Amino acid sequence: MRIDLHTHSSRSDGTDTPTELVRKAVEVAELDVVALTDHDATTGWEEAQEAADRLGIVLVKGIEISTTYEGESVHLLGYEFDPGHQPLVAELERVLGGRDRRLPRVLDKLAEHGIHLTEDDVAAQSGGAAASGRPHIADAMVAKGYIQHRDDAFDGWLNTGGRAYVERYAAPLVDALGLVKDAGGKAVVAHPWSRGSDRVLTTAAFSELRDAGLDGIEADHVDHDVWAREQLRGIARELGLVVTGSSDYHGTGKSEAFALGAHLTDPEQYQRLLG
Repeated sequence: MRIDLHTHSSRSDGTDTPTELVRKAVEVAELDVVALTDHDATTGWEEAQEAADRLGIVLVKGIEISTTYEGESVHLLGYEFDPGHQPLVAELERVLGGRDRRLPRVLDKLAEHGIHLTEDDVAAQSGGAAASGRPHIADAMVAKGYIQHRDDAFDGWLNTGGRAYVERYAAPLVDALGLVKDAGGKAVVAHPWSRGSDRVLTTAAFSELRDAGLDGIEADHVDHDVWAREQLRGIARELGLVVTGSSDYHGTGKSEAFALGAHLTDPEQYQRLLG
């Protein structure tokens, strides 16, 4: 059984519609199970479920929530929760609002360096996304000929410390974890040792998060080398947490290293999490 528990569609910063993503999961990656985990939004669930029913694949309905822990950015994957749970809905609206409020400030900073984009330019790239984020700004920079690829925008421009970086609101990790659990879902920390979060996500931190309801750790991810994966599996075993693996697929928005099915979740671990 081939299981990929972390993918993105055009409802956040992926380039495939939910239908296209599910079709590729079946026809290209030959997956048996795929999770749609768009950033801070569940708006792709219905379309993805219709495609999954038609194509004969199991869809896990999920989300990737932008959070912070001890001053570092950490992403939380939530699975199979009630999307109408009002406290969670309110927090997600606050996170998405932070993306929208950041946009004009980023555009102002880019303009100071001769990169002139309008909000309409960015909206043309974000399409049906729940909010316009940094990847859509990057795509607008590509469309206007300022750079060649989305990744070029993050290197030196949009990443933390970049010339056009602007901080935005993200939910406190423990609070977001509690909201997912209160909504009846399962919670897994996404790519925990990437992008600086390894400095704060220690064994003691994972123990605290487990006690707050954390179900698992995404160990097998392109951002983790072999050593990191083994260390994270060891922490998961010590704490009784599930170990997941996934592609973090974004369509053409990320390199081939993030192809659907690039990393998979063991069926036994899947059953522990969602069986």
